[in-house]
Amino acid sequence: MRLLLARHGQSLWNEVRKFQGANDVGLSDLGRTQAAALGSALRSGYRVAAAYVSPMCRARDTAEIALKGTGIPLTAIHELRELSLGEWEGFTVDEVRSREGNPYLTWVRSPLDYPPPGGEPLPDVCARVLQAIDRIAANHRNGEDVLVVAHGGVISVYLCHLLGISFNSLWRMRIDNCSLTIARPPRLVSVNDTAHLPPMQGTRWFEVSEAGDQPVGVPPSTRVVSAGPASAPGIETPRIVASVVEGGTPTGRSPASDTERAQ
Repeated sequence: MRLLLARHGQSLWNEVRKFQGANDVGLSDLGRTQAAALGSALRSGYRVAAAYVSPMCRARDTAEIALKGTGIPLTAIHELRELSLGEWEGFTVDEVRSREGNPYLTWVRSPLDYPPPGGEPLPDVCARVLQAIDRIAANHRNGEDVLVVAHGGVISVYLCHLLGISFNSLWRMRIDNCSLTIARPPRLVSVNDTAHLPPMQGTRWFEVSEAGDQPVGVPPSTRVVSAGPASAPGIETPRIVASVVEGGTPTGRSPASDTERAQ
């Protein structure tokens, strides 16, 4: 099975950088345009046999727009819903960042250790996402292309699992609206392909660089081209080997800077 993992298009709350998490927020006009562009990429480059989607309307509407007229079956799976951000939901990034001690920055640096108050624990998110992926895989054992339309948090948690890295690295992986990330479990093939999206102003990702420990030499738009587990000589524990290239920005698009993604 080849998993085509797509994040939903820009939502109305993404547009104003507001944390949405478990809130069921619809797409913006730009989000609908992004979804249509995703559909064009899927039709021209892949043979999608089936599609699975988060039940949240921003993901469901993205899938419906992208797959319009294809006849591809679409199945909602509750376990693919976005992670809850607890007490931060409904507030903007700037509002959370302005609180005493800047809890936003602490969370960006260590989301596993310092979750939002009342937020869903990342190991719990991972467990339900893996249940969903296992269920999908059981239905597609012959190498088909399978589309999964979900959320930035869900996709990032799954990538941490595939790479065997801590959930504290969650926001070091950039997942843009309507980007495509491809996996052949347990191998990660590519991350955050946005070449199909229309030119637009640069979006902003969570401000890992503000924490002062941005990995040297890794630009915000870096894409993992291939990644998979490998054994290191003399080391019993598996390590991860990844090949990366510097990701360019599509024609007419400004290079992306630091933050956006309030799921």
